[in-house]
Amino acid sequence: MKLATLKNQTRDGMLVVVNRALTHCVAVPDIAMTMQSALDNWQQLSPALSEVYQCLNQDVDGLSSHLSVKPFNPLECESPLPRAYQWADGSAYVNHVELVRKARGAEMPESFWSDPLMYQGGSDSFLGPCDDIPLADEAWGIDFEAEVAIITGDVAMGTSKHQVQDSIYLLMLVNDVSLRGLIPAELAKGFGFFHSKPSSVFSPVAVTPDELSADWQGSKVSLPLHSYYNKAPFGCPNAGIDMTFDFAQLIAHAAKTRPLVAGTIIGSGTVSNKQGTEYGTAISEGGVGYSCIAEVRMIETIRDGSPSTPFMKFGDTVRIEMLDSQGVSIFGAIDQTVVQYHEANHES
Repeated sequence: MKLATLKNQTRDGMLVVVNRALTHCVAVPDIAMTMQSALDNWQQLSPALSEVYQCLNQDVDGLSSHLSVKPFNPLECESPLPRAYQWADGSAYVNHVELVRKARGAEMPESFWSDPLMYQGGSDSFLGPCDDIPLADEAWGIDFEAEVAIITGDVAMGTSKHQVQDSIYLLMLVNDVSLRGLIPAELAKGFGFFHSKPSSVFSPVAVTPDELSADWQGSKVSLPLHSYYNKAPFGCPNAGIDMTFDFAQLIAHAAKTRPLVAGTIIGSGTVSNKQGTEYGTAISEGGVGYSCIAEVRMIETIRDGSPSTPFMKFGDTVRIEMLDSQGVSIFGAIDQTVVQYHEANHES
């Protein structure tokens, strides 16, 4: 099943069911007005949503005779959850963490291979998948991070990784926007990210795990995650490779000392493949590339002594997408432009 949220005059948008081909959608107010409402009552409502989904796939024309079917346009979408009760982003690809630390000459603690890293992000104002990324200063070191995320149901505190499979309701893609120039000073305070992690962005569509068929195994998505920077291929690492901690482990980690409520979003962290080499290889050199600019800069620092690839500038674009084995988009694309933020243009 594929679900999305269309923009309307409310904070939480309007839930729609989207067909598999991402060409048509239908609102389902008689089932649930919003994504969060559907998640809160998933066991009761998901069968009815699934029935609409099956009908939408089988007979769009016939369904339109008694439901308001319309073309699906990602430009009209909010993130599937425009705001969420919880957004916790992991760092499941330890290759990425290792690169970050090596570039600044720091050893990586052995515990990083057994105990996941995770930060609690701001979840009150996600950007839409095709919205501009408004930021005030290029000097902040603007970067994208291509990731996979899940949306959970209720999870009890202390639940083990062996008990959470049925708690994974939906999957999405993520652009976890990072301001690299602000990170060092924040981490030096010993209190974690805040200014350096502005609003994150999620794919137009969230999908149930069964939509991925055999590509969803062991709580991992085993498909390439494609990133395009200024329309040029930047990375296509496989999200199922080099993922040290699967989503079941990340859920259990997040729930160690607290319960998780339905609508909790957990991210994988930047998808990163070593690809049989020490640091991975750029697409231009025949490799699978990278999912953020920081990794390229880290490798340049390790190899050359200093980075040469700049971070994003105003006007730069990023596109993040995942295709199935037939080359069809699964989640739709995150497709954004970095723009300069002017307070006068964003007043209510």
